Amino acid sequence: MRIDRRRTRGWPGTALLCIAIAMLAACTTGGVIEDRRDPAAVRAQLERLLPEKLADRSGWARDIEGAFSALSLPADAGHLCAALAITEQESSFRADPSVPNLPKLAREEIDKRAARLRIPAVAIRMALQIESPTGLTFDKRLDAVRTERELSEIYEDFIAMVPLGARLLAGWNPVRTGGPMQVSIDFAERHARRRPYPYETGTSIRQEVFTRRGGLYFGIAHLLDYPADYPEMRFRFADFNAGHYASRNAAFQRAVAIASGRSIAIDGDLIRHGAPPGAAPGETEAAVRGLGERLGMSDATIRRELELGASAEFDRSPLLAAVYALAETSPAKRLPRAAMPEIRLEGPKIQRKLTTAWFADRVEGRWRRCVERAAGG
Repeated sequence: MRIDRRRTRGWPGTALLCIAIAMLAACTTGGVIEDRRDPAAVRAQLERLLPEKLADRSGWARDIEGAFSALSLPADAGHLCAALAITEQESSFRADPSVPNLPKLAREEIDKRAARLRIPAVAIRMALQIESPTGLTFDKRLDAVRTERELSEIYEDFIAMVPLGARLLAGWNPVRTGGPMQVSIDFAERHARRRPYPYETGTSIRQEVFTRRGGLYFGIAHLLDYPADYPEMRFRFADFNAGHYASRNAAFQRAVAIASGRSIAIDGDLIRHGAPPGAAPGETEAAVRGLGERLGMSDATIRRELELGASAEFDRSPLLAAVYALAETSPAKRLPRAAMPEIRLEGPKIQRKLTTAWFADRVEGRWRRCVERAAGG
């Protein structure tokens, strides 16, 4: 559902909301700033903003404030509401949300993996009859699985105990997201290598993602712990869904399409990831290469610049500046530097036709309502 931004709710609530949103867009979307708010005050505000019927609201407030503090993120209403909006959208504030039809989805993923590896179905059925550390067979545990944490534990036990399990699943636990913000486990593990996880734990980062504190910490990090000069928070919400800088890259792709006259996918992916050496370039790279003479850049230079697309460094890329210079016919026709990635969401858990724009709009609506509640005291 799209939020009608023309709606008003009267003065002073509307004015306070507009001021809060304007300040947030102007001052805080371009990177981390220092925030000196008292942690107790932040927790108190969070308790007011969290759903009234939520169990252990003080615990949720403590873990959210703890994440903001550990990451040195500004704990103003706009940023707190961003974390709350994502959490509400992804899990309705459940630390380890259940997934409908998970046993069926899990078996389908195992069967697909076995087929790719040419492992006979009968071998899989026999392996699943082995008794697991819980005393139940893996088959019985799959029948009863409800959450991604439980499924991840089944896979990890299966890999550790069953020779066929190691062949089938080692390095490929298909549970890739978890926790109340449904954050990527791969992102969490990479973030923990770059910045030490602030909590003492005897478990793995993967297991921590399925806890409330870990899922919130890594989810908030994925949402806010990177610099992005976006004019609206909705582009961060799109990035949360599509990957860091996807919105900036989508705007760049639109400029490439204008400058080159080619039709290309506006999906935020600037290069073909995982393509073998010597493979043909993707649509975006091919279109930019076609501009090479006008840009004064070789194919190798273009490739090197496009590889910066997952980082803030691409904002300062000579390639980015040169493409916009070609695409903008006059200073008065400056193109946007952020655009919504045009991505259809896919995955075993997605049963409807959804897009990144749908996700960003849904979260933005929740965020605006939260900011309005905060402005109203």
